[in-house]
Amino acid sequence: MINSGDTVIIGVDGGGTGCRVAIGTSSDGVLSRAEGGRANAASDAALAVKNIVFTVEDAARLAGISEAALSQATAHIGIAGILGTEDSARIASALPYKTITVTDDRPTAVTGALGNQDGYLLSVGTGAFAAANKAGEFTFLGGWGFYVADQGSGAWLGRAGLEQVMLCHDGLADHTPLTRALFEKFGGDPNELVSFSMSAKPGDFATLAPDIIAGAHAEDPWGQAIMKKGADHLIRCLARLGFRTGDTLCLTGGIGPHYAGYLPESFLSGRMQPLGSALDGAFQLASSNATQQLESN
Repeated sequence: MINSGDTVIIGVDGGGTGCRVAIGTSSDGVLSRAEGGRANAASDAALAVKNIVFTVEDAARLAGISEAALSQATAHIGIAGILGTEDSARIASALPYKTITVTDDRPTAVTGALGNQDGYLLSVGTGAFAAANKAGEFTFLGGWGFYVADQGSGAWLGRAGLEQVMLCHDGLADHTPLTRALFEKFGGDPNELVSFSMSAKPGDFATLAPDIIAGAHAEDPWGQAIMKKGADHLIRCLARLGFRTGDTLCLTGGIGPHYAGYLPESFLSGRMQPLGSALDGAFQLASSNATQQLESN
């Protein structure tokens, strides 16, 4: 049971493969966490809202937080697919909490990983982006979504894998053990593969990424080549952000750490483990917002 004077804090991290929620109070911190369905505002905004609400309710029940207290909460919602203020406002207006900030998932990832310190982030999961934090100012590259960006991401790897399979099937490239294994997931039937691709969301493509990473680790030539291609893009992003040898670098997301072996060794001299997750960042930002509100009253 929470104290009546406590502000309920909600942090949400949503993406193409799932939604994660941390809930707690301003005085006690995180009390419980829950996971739910995918929450990508660009792919399906209505589904994103539905899954956020359900997952927050699950976390609230675990923490013993009432519906009335939940309605007075301060929330920071960091989800993939937010493309501007109109998207943020539309998602915020559909959620039943008192104070809501909606951003894309980049600020929450940087805050969670680096805290308040300067450094660089390569966040690579279903999607991908690079970021720099310099004296509290964030600069981002990428994160524009699967259809026009997200190079190196899980979704990008999965789609690249299926593209290579079809090239091999047409005799325009040579099969490797990895491409044969990917093809077998569709029964060796190109029509099944194409049917999958016509309706697949980024998160669906990303389910193939672990196979590609494992294949590259097993020295499959195509697997290694596509991982190197993804790494080359990430290296260009770091250079554009001003990264220099020795600077703090953090690799996060389900795919990010797997790129360490494809980056120049000198880039890893200042590598740090993330201080927290994007979910931790969302909760931290919501807590900061709640504190500022109290101080301004």
